[in-house]
Amino acid sequence: MVHHSGSIQSFKQQKGMHNSISEILKEKSLKPSRRSLPCLAQSQTHPINLNHFLSVPLSPEPKPEVEALTQSISTSCSLLPPQTEDESKDQYVEESEVTTCETRADESVPQQKPVTRVKLEARTDSVQRKTPPGSSGLFFRDGKKRIDYILVYKKSSPQVEKRCTFEKNLRAEGLMLEKEPSLTNNDIMFVKIHAPWDTLCKYAEQMNIRMPFRKKCYFTDWKSKTLGRFHLRCQQIKSWLPRNPMKLDKEALPDLEETDCYTAPFSRARMHHFTINNRETFFSNSTRSRIVHHVLQRTKYEDGKSKMGINRLLGNSTYEAAFPPHEGGYKSRHPIKTHGAQNHRHLLYERWARWGIWYKYQPLDLIRRYFGEKIGLYFAWLGWYTGMLIPAALVGVFVFLYGLFTMESSQVSKEICEANTTIMCPMCEDTCDPWTLSDSCVYAKVTHLFDNGGTVFFAIFMAIWATVFLEFWKRRRAELTYDWDLIDWEEEEEELRPQFEAKYSKVERVNPISGRPEPFQPFSDKLSRLLVSVSGIFFMISLVLTAVFAVVVFRLIVMEKFASFNWKFVKKNWQFATSGTGVCINFMIIMSLNVVYEKVSYLLTNLEHPRTESEWENSFALKMFLFQFVNLNSSTFYIAFFLGRFAGRPGKYNKLFNRWRLEECHPSGCLIDLCLQMGVIMFFKQIWNNFMELGYPLLQNWWSRRKMKKGGGGGQNVDNKAQLPQWDKDWNLQPMNAHGLVDEYLEMVLQFGFTTIFVAAFPLAPLLALLNNIIEIRLDAYKFVTQWRRPMPARATDIGIWHGILEGIGVLAVITNAFVIAITSDYIPRFVYAFKYGPCVDKGRHYDDECLRGYMNSSLSVFDMGEMRNSSQSRYCRYRDYRAPPWSPVPYEFTLQFWHVLAARLAFIIVFEHLVFGIKSFIAYLIPDMPKDLCDRMRREKYLMQEMMYEAELEHLQKERKKNGRRYHHEWP
Repeated sequence: MVHHSGSIQSFKQQKGMHNSISEILKEKSLKPSRRSLPCLAQSQTHPINLNHFLSVPLSPEPKPEVEALTQSISTSCSLLPPQTEDESKDQYVEESEVTTCETRADESVPQQKPVTRVKLEARTDSVQRKTPPGSSGLFFRDGKKRIDYILVYKKSSPQVEKRCTFEKNLRAEGLMLEKEPSLTNNDIMFVKIHAPWDTLCKYAEQMNIRMPFRKKCYFTDWKSKTLGRFHLRCQQIKSWLPRNPMKLDKEALPDLEETDCYTAPFSRARMHHFTINNRETFFSNSTRSRIVHHVLQRTKYEDGKSKMGINRLLGNSTYEAAFPPHEGGYKSRHPIKTHGAQNHRHLLYERWARWGIWYKYQPLDLIRRYFGEKIGLYFAWLGWYTGMLIPAALVGVFVFLYGLFTMESSQVSKEICEANTTIMCPMCEDTCDPWTLSDSCVYAKVTHLFDNGGTVFFAIFMAIWATVFLEFWKRRRAELTYDWDLIDWEEEEEELRPQFEAKYSKVERVNPISGRPEPFQPFSDKLSRLLVSVSGIFFMISLVLTAVFAVVVFRLIVMEKFASFNWKFVKKNWQFATSGTGVCINFMIIMSLNVVYEKVSYLLTNLEHPRTESEWENSFALKMFLFQFVNLNSSTFYIAFFLGRFAGRPGKYNKLFNRWRLEECHPSGCLIDLCLQMGVIMFFKQIWNNFMELGYPLLQNWWSRRKMKKGGGGGQNVDNKAQLPQWDKDWNLQPMNAHGLVDEYLEMVLQFGFTTIFVAAFPLAPLLALLNNIIEIRLDAYKFVTQWRRPMPARATDIGIWHGILEGIGVLAVITNAFVIAITSDYIPRFVYAFKYGPCVDKGRHYDDECLRGYMNSSLSVFDMGEMRNSSQSRYCRYRDYRAPPWSPVPYEFTLQFWHVLAARLAFIIVFEHLVFGIKSFIAYLIPDMPKDLCDRMRREKYLMQEMMYEAELEHLQKERKKNGRRYHHEWP
């Protein structure tokens, strides 16, 4: 799909072509051409009552003759003389505001130039008149004009002048406004906004909105015909098999066929190209809301270049809220199977948001139509990620079960449980006593669940899985962008942020793409702001590291207390007690700092003044990810790579501040500490996030309904919520997060990091992520449909900066898993012992569990406690290290086995990383980012669209020549 360029531009220079819209106005109402007939049935393909509810006003229909005459008059976007100031006065302003507005009418009020538009219909109803029951809160009082956007303000707000000027300028832009008081709060006033047909056409052309104009034609050669027959046979065979329970019932979903039409940027001069069957449904509700939002963002309310936009008016409390309305209620008294869906919101609730259909596929096309492409892509990515977690979860469960079944037969666990005579050195120097190795039998068995022979295999598998997931998501994204007509939607078409335009309006440069002047941010200003932002990021990261250091000190203190505790159960399980309390304290610190990070990220991003909304979101998302990733994983990195590495040895322990002895690892390894850290944080964080996403809005909405029933706002006491108009119902819902989808993506990306980065230590992480995401999809769906106001439908071609972050996490996961296996786990020491020091060295077999016999004794060194207590009696104890005994010529020096283990660890890291990175790169090379058939289809459609536009323009010019009575030739005019 391409823009109207190239050969089409030559049409303007040919004789007989319309060069102005005034010539189009002379024609009668446009009739659809023969090529557009296949697309005309798309408005009749909705379920029962759905299309009627969405497009037909709930009022007596006019006669067909009058209807046809009305449409013929206003089919085209006419350019009429501008209205006078008297005609554009606000007749809906409250009586208390009329005097204020009229006294300032002749002053230097910064009204934008009135655009050409049709004369607005007479406004006759007063504000106090009740809405007729037939409108259902979706139309103006006349029951014909659909509400495209809603503004909410308080009557007691002092910003009367700004609001009056802003609304007057909105009418100058061609929008129609109508005010309505709230039924639940006397201080609340609603401003209903409707975009007429000509206003929609004007801004659709300015925003390069692509609209359908021809039915798609697919080229079929002998190969595709053969494959078509083969697919037909496969479909016949599938019809005999049981129906897939995960698929949605297509009979209850609307047939979304607009994707089967070619699209092009809308143009009023070439309106005859487009398939305009019904002006009420030609622009979808989401497109209409997007156009109105575009106008709201660029309308002034005061004199000055920075005094513009609805966002600033929301910030200074001129308006309380601004949102597009929902399409009615989401519940119905009648079942959807027999009576059909009342509206798209009801359909989304029944086929997507209900908990009873958690196993069904998502209706992505319907989500995209109602919420926009940006939210649709989020749910498409979330569903794809959840589906890809299924094989990862199955392999993780298999690895865990392997450890469970081999736990009792593990040679290392046997030696620890049977070591009744092995005395271990005390955990503290003053109040702690020596303990026997067999006391940690349970700890050793639990460690084997996660540190066994399947750990290395699972780490390699998850590294490859992350690559396959991202590569196949690229293909899935390409298909969605093609189906949703986003291929030619680029960043150049995105509007500048009003804050950016206001800040840098004095400095302009020519856009190299559009050739038009636009505000420009100098490099020196951008660099200085970026340096300040980076300094703030490093300061916040240092704050995170300070918090981690505080947790480390806490662990050292409680370790000493638990090791000398009077309660025998706590004293025996001091490792679990220390790790558990440390994790809980760390979790509370993490959740507390997250609140601070969000506010700091918001301030730093606004300080940078990004150019577009996507740049703002990417910058904000990157900061939030850096802060929360470091906050969430810093303590995990400490446990994985620093815990027990610098503890020293008995008699020469390293102490923090010369007071607290550094932590040591258990004789069976530190992996269980890492596993406990990951499991607790992942489990509690998911519960907390789910509560904040659904439980908190539910509580807020419940409280709002409770106040409404009591009449706390001073309005009417409405017992039945169904009596409220739609704008009152939406006002009582919670607004979407101020940061859009950043919080939703951030939660899933951090979970992806937990699932891949330390997965060698916790193979059940993919299973927990899978269970959480199954709930997350329906929870988010329920929240978007029932608990939140309808967000402004936005467009996007991908998931933004999150894809790059996911790729970075995939690379980091390979490195961290290599170090976890080599350093944190006991896989390498056991491997070296079996091949170099075990009983199977001379037998030629090294894979039996018997080859690890004696491993625990080999990994423990000997210390003379008489040296520590200055006692003449010598009593030996054991500690975890590879050091020479006290009776050797070089006591307590590292043995040769230590250097063998160290060399094997370094070699394993190098080999593992190169092997996995090689496999990842090879898989990424084998999987193209876009399916070949999709590439061929796009190239074919590009060619066909150029041909169709040529033929359509030629046909139109020939008709004009016939109508004007000129000679008609078959050649090009």
